[in-house]
Amino acid sequence: MNKHSLPTREEILRFLADAPGRVGKREIARAFNVKGGDRIGLKSLLAEMADEGLLDKAGKRLKRKGELPRVTLLVVTDRTADGDLLAEPTSWEDDSDPPKVLLVAKGPAPRLGDRLLARISQDEGEMPTGRVIKLIERRPSATLAVLERIGGRPQLTPVSKKERDVFAIDPDAVKDIADNTLVRIEAARGRAARVVEIVGPMGTEQAVSLLAIHAHGIPDRFPQGVIAAAEAATPATLSGREDWRDIPFVTIDPPDAKDHDDAVFAEPDPGNEGGHIVTVAIADVAHYVTPGSVMDAEARLRGNSTYFPDRVVPMLPERISNDLCSLREGEARAAIAMRMVFGRDGRKTRHSVHRVMIRSARKLAYAQAQEIADGAPSDMAEHVNALFAAYACLKRGRDARQPMELDLPERKIALTPDGGVERVVVPQRLDAHRLIEEFMIQANVAAAETCEAERVPLLYRVHDAPSLERIDALREFLATLDIKLAKGTRLRPEHFNAILAQVEDTPNAQLVNEVVLRSQSQAEYAPDNLGHFGLNLRRYAHFTSPIRRYADLIVHRALIVAENLGHDGLTDGEMAALGQIGADISATERRSMVAERETIDRLIAGWLAGSIGATFAGKIAGVTKAGLFIKLVESGGDGFVPISTLADEYMVYDEISHSLIGEASGHTFRLGDMVAVRLLEAAPLSGALRFEIVEHDAGPKRRAPRRGARPGPHRVHKPHKRKGRR
Repeated sequence: MNKHSLPTREEILRFLADAPGRVGKREIARAFNVKGGDRIGLKSLLAEMADEGLLDKAGKRLKRKGELPRVTLLVVTDRTADGDLLAEPTSWEDDSDPPKVLLVAKGPAPRLGDRLLARISQDEGEMPTGRVIKLIERRPSATLAVLERIGGRPQLTPVSKKERDVFAIDPDAVKDIADNTLVRIEAARGRAARVVEIVGPMGTEQAVSLLAIHAHGIPDRFPQGVIAAAEAATPATLSGREDWRDIPFVTIDPPDAKDHDDAVFAEPDPGNEGGHIVTVAIADVAHYVTPGSVMDAEARLRGNSTYFPDRVVPMLPERISNDLCSLREGEARAAIAMRMVFGRDGRKTRHSVHRVMIRSARKLAYAQAQEIADGAPSDMAEHVNALFAAYACLKRGRDARQPMELDLPERKIALTPDGGVERVVVPQRLDAHRLIEEFMIQANVAAAETCEAERVPLLYRVHDAPSLERIDALREFLATLDIKLAKGTRLRPEHFNAILAQVEDTPNAQLVNEVVLRSQSQAEYAPDNLGHFGLNLRRYAHFTSPIRRYADLIVHRALIVAENLGHDGLTDGEMAALGQIGADISATERRSMVAERETIDRLIAGWLAGSIGATFAGKIAGVTKAGLFIKLVESGGDGFVPISTLADEYMVYDEISHSLIGEASGHTFRLGDMVAVRLLEAAPLSGALRFEIVEHDAGPKRRAPRRGARPGPHRVHKPHKRKGRR
């Protein structure tokens, strides 16, 4: 091969800069007349350029490192000092920060938060310029702001960090609105605005949840076309369905649930002594939300419902989620049912999928179902007892499978009638909860198996095994507690369960549970099956909550194709896009989790703001080189203790043992230690709490690692000098 027949690096980069449209190896070979065996050399050259950081690869397209495509989708993010608008690409796969683009637009100027298509041009060493081609999505004209009075003059401060402008308003227009009130505003001319809705005082649940919704861009208002489509939907008929309305299904949900997307029925297996038949019926959302419809597009955009202490931002309009697809007691509803047969050992022997019409016989809360199972008189006792008998059978299979059994209690906020925090509670965990959980897990497994058997693509719920780095870190941590985790062993959930069993009912139980949890990978949605490590399952998909998760709707459509249950199944286009759909809804799931957590943090910070100076019992929930994260025992509130307040000596950060250790005294602050803390500051808007430690159950003193003696990151800190320290 003659290397001189290949273009130079400079020629390739110049070609990529000048070439319009999509450019890959084929286009480069054609442009430089590279043929035959020389194509192998070109491929190697391009790979070398990518390794050297000169090129980026996006699919089959090549581009110069750090270069924006000629036509790029942008979001308006900021302004220059002169007031010109700046934007960033909506997606950026480079390791560097996304470039800023100076916008040039004809006609009305875009607003902060708008998404638009722009043609990019750039001179060497200059900021890229984007000429607006088309506005794709307008930022809602209404935004959230906090009303404050500075020097007697009212101003509106947007809650979004992307909104840099502070708006002015006519004092007479807000004379009846108190300071520190959250309002929805519309921008007027210049920097003026008007209030279109009074949300309420900061600190109420409604205001705080709206903060999270706005900050994370969670769509909370359905477009009119989506609402119209939902209202126009008519109830499903028996056409193409089996009539199962006489089967006494029951729904078991929290007492305040409005949407009931699963119903269950169980009976002994007449052909197998000790075996049971369990049927899980799931609302047939796929019948109403069809591929390519406006409701489908909105559901995919939202990805899932988002839950706050007293409100839900739903994935689907109320007409669908709370009416046509809610398996209401006594009303005929369309469903897709999974009928599963289990042997006496709790292992599933076979299953079948059915498109049906059911009528729920009774709506039960978890506590009600548990009371009936425990002997409370009820006309549903026979059916509830059959459910619990089947669960006892399935539990034998679960115990043999040994999924991970982490014990981390979930806290919930109880609200006052006006939306403030009344108390924080830990709901009791009942066998009724475990029953529904195990029935749903088995139905999810059966859904994945069905699609696999018919070779129909689907979205799996995947949970990969922990990385080697995390396992090594866990092993080193456990060694500090004299717990061994063998090297060279392929770890399975039962190994983690054995570790948790060793510390059960000991002072280190919660600490070890938390560290084991941190060692795990994050679950996500993907078309490639990696199994579910935590549940110890080879294949797993989400099928049981299509009202609130888009992944489940995709699996319903896959089942419809696999079992030939109708014409509203997964399309070829959806099958080809499963990778992107999985990535998108994994991201919206994480977005909702963060928004829900931030809302709870803000509510608790607002609740505690009146207790500055009070002392609380807490536990060290995180150790960093900057200080300690504290979780309050009673409320679950999270706050921080800066390292500068801990001691008048150097503090050594020992990453392996999750500790800060006094270099001279050996006084050790360790993950999981109990502490008494004094609340110094509470910031409801950010949800931040700041503490100082007043008492610490430190346990035995430890010798701090010598500086640089241990591999791995650890730092030595010296506290700031403070006046008046005790």
